[in-house]
Amino acid sequence: MANENQFLLHSLIMGVFITYVYDLLRIFRRVVPHGTFLVSVEDLAFWVYSGIKVFLLMYYESNGTLRWFAVIGALTGMFFYMKLISPLFVKYVSAILNRVLAAFWKAVAWLCRPFGFLLGKAGHGLYRTGGRVRRVSGRLKKRIKNKLTISLKVLKINLKG
Repeated sequence: MANENQFLLHSLIMGVFITYVYDLLRIFRRVVPHGTFLVSVEDLAFWVYSGIKVFLLMYYESNGTLRWFAVIGALTGMFFYMKLISPLFVKYVSAILNRVLAAFWKAVAWLCRPFGFLLGKAGHGLYRTGGRVRRVSGRLKKRIKNKLTISLKVLKINLKG
């Protein structure tokens, strides 16, 4: 009887643990949003992992036989965790992580500001240089075109005469 009580306790803990791991996955999804394909892959990996953990619990605790009180114990652990801890845990941990990440990216932007200033100055210098190059090349193009036009006219005159 003591062994069955211990098995029931382990299945309760397993239910809480599985739900806790899924909450970590939910927090990750709130902090790092991504598409449905990756969500599906994450869910598949989670359920494979959970199935292996439950199988190992059954294998080691009850020699591989399915005991319904263990299933009910795991469901009870999941239910109480979902009702008592999960909503607050997911809400506040994801809010804290979002704030920490926002502060991190703000600090990164602040640290990169001098480099942005320097790159902006360099870019502005290149822009101004590019404008100068365009103006000079435009003038050079006009000169070359005029000289070629004059040369062509002289050639036509010489061929006629």
